[in-house]
Order: sequence, then C-alpha cells, then structure tokens
Amino acid sequence: MIIELSARQLEIMSLVKQNAPITGEQLAELLGVSRPTLRSDLSLLVMLGLLDAKPKVGYFLGNAYRQDNAALQNLKTMLVRHVQGLPVNIADTLSVHDAVVNLFIENADTLLVVNEQKRFVGIVTPKDLLKVTLGNPNAAGIPVSMVMTRYPNTVTVTPDDPVTEAVRKMITHQVDCLPVVIDGQDGQGPEAVGSVTKTNVIHLLKDLVRTAE
Repeated sequence: MIIELSARQLEIMSLVKQNAPITGEQLAELLGVSRPTLRSDLSLLVMLGLLDAKPKVGYFLGNAYRQDNAALQNLKTMLVRHVQGLPVNIADTLSVHDAVVNLFIENADTLLVVNEQKRFVGIVTPKDLLKVTLGNPNAAGIPVSMVMTRYPNTVTVTPDDPVTEAVRKMITHQVDCLPVVIDGQDGQGPEAVGSVTKTNVIHLLKDLVRTAE
C-alpha cells in the first residue's frame, strides 16, 4: 500500500528536517495556521513513523524517514537545474489585459517580466493583476511594469542552488513560484533561465517522501 502525503504534510516534513526538534506551536507559526489545524497531520506522520515526538521537546524525524533510502539521498544532492521548468516571460511593456491572457494560455501562476534587453526585472502574479483590475475599468491598458514586484524585491534561486533551499524559500516567503536567474555576462542585469513552482517541488517530494508496506 502506498501512502501519499499532502502538500502541508510535505511542508511539515521539510520544516522538521531543517529545525528539529521543533514544537507544534513553532510549526503552526511557520506554516501560518493554528495549532489545532496541524493536529491530524502530525498524528498521521507520527503514526507512519515519519515523525517522532517527545513531550516538552518537540518533533523530529522518525525511523521510517531515517531509513537508508537512495531516493532521499539523491534529494540532498539534487540541484534546482534538475527540476526547473521553462520560464513564462513577458515584456515589461505588455498590458495588464495581455498579461491575464498569457496566464490562461500558459496555465501559469506567475509570469516573469523582462525588459527590452531580455533581462529579468520582476514578477507578476494573479493577485497582482486582481488588485489593479478590481473596480478600475481602465486597468486593462496599464503596463505590467506598473503592477509587478520588482527585482531585487523578488525571491529567486540559481540553477546551482540545492532543491532543498528552493523548498525552504517557498515555505519561508509563502510563494508558489521562484524565478531561476543567472548573472548577465554584460552587467546589464540577471537573466531568467527557468522557474521552480511549488507544484513541481511537491510532485518531486511526493515521490521521495512516502512509505510502503
């Protein structure tokens, strides 16, 4: 029987791995939920042997998780370049209307914005577009450069960063997509060469963090 963990359970496992021993209250705070919300998740993970718990100490990795497992060992050395996907780039002069169209056509949750030199300058999310369009009939013609989150205020990774670092950044900053950038050779700014989404990482972890009997 294969038991697949939920997205939140995978996040719990990642946080425990990085911070053990860690209390339920600390986990709830990092995940932005209440302690009772996590109770069933923690109980399941303990039951499966993926987590152990000690009163007044906290949670730490269980025996089932610590067993020698080639896939888990591979995760420790896996780099962002191994899991990144193609970026969905749009020009900073593109209108908000066309950005929305691109979101649907590309089935993307984040658009990477580039300037005329094709250098990465920011990101646009559905939330960004929703904020500017609600109650504003003229918003469709506004360029995305006016609503995007500008680099370097965006959270990014490089192709040579560990996948575990990408997971940590997604959880810490509560973002669904990380642009993968490299330094431009001519000093004109970074280039966006890919993206890592939470969906990509969850599918990866789901294959690695599971138990069978």
